[in-house]
Amino acid sequence: MSNIFDNIVELPNKGIQERTKNLVGFDSKFDRIFSNLKLLLDQEGLIEWSKKFHKVELPIISQLQEKYPLIILSGDAGTGKTISAEAIADRMMRELKKDGFFLKLSTRVRGEGLHGQMGNLVNDAFSELKNQAGKRRIAFLLIDEADAIASTRSTIQMHQEEKAAVNTLIQKIDELRELNGRAILFMSTNRLHFLDEAIIRRAAIILEFERPNFDERKQLFESSVGEIGLTDKELETLAELTGEKHNDNLAFSFSDIRLRVLPEAVSKCFPSKALDFKSIKETIIQLKPSPKII
Repeated sequence: MSNIFDNIVELPNKGIQERTKNLVGFDSKFDRIFSNLKLLLDQEGLIEWSKKFHKVELPIISQLQEKYPLIILSGDAGTGKTISAEAIADRMMRELKKDGFFLKLSTRVRGEGLHGQMGNLVNDAFSELKNQAGKRRIAFLLIDEADAIASTRSTIQMHQEEKAAVNTLIQKIDELRELNGRAILFMSTNRLHFLDEAIIRRAAIILEFERPNFDERKQLFESSVGEIGLTDKELETLAELTGEKHNDNLAFSFSDIRLRVLPEAVSKCFPSKALDFKSIKETIIQLKPSPKII
């Protein structure tokens, strides 16, 4: 079973919490999702609230169980969808004071030649998700690059096995409601328009991830290398150079800056000199942002 997941992480997790500190714009994303899902996640607390203030369990509480515990994270590659899913799950457990597990479905098992096995893969993944969900424990499943197994069934070229796998996935999403908020599904995609319409309709929330704007790029440079003594003007210059105006109307993504620009700038300086503004600026000018996925 474990080979169908990249990892299974216990929550709360200190490593995820540390990485969350470097996520630019994370708080607003978390607040939006948590405000939508906390009613589903804390059924016991909701019942207590109703009885405290209204003396009865209001009918709306049972109706809330009809919501689907599905969050779709949509946006271009390198915009932080995967790490945000982990961070959101971790923060939720801290806010609710519960334990949990985070399972990430491996993209390796969705390779060529597995069309006929895709339905079994979906069944196995959701079976383990249910196993990890307990009374005081919430389990999260992330299906990254979800369009690979959840493409719209209206596509003429789609094989019957693939359509069957999508049908199975929809059925399993429906069944998650029976767990009363003890299991949450994240689906991330670079191509929201490729997802099956029935899946999109079931999403409790669709969160759009954009490439960082000027302020976010500035904040990213400051949080990553601010301690080398960059001035505010220099930070603004780096944010400007990684923006749309200087790059054919396409800004650098978060991962472009974190995993390409800054590491290459460090490589120019290590081990003979200190990292400085000039090295980072020259690196940006030499690189281009990653292409947008359509």
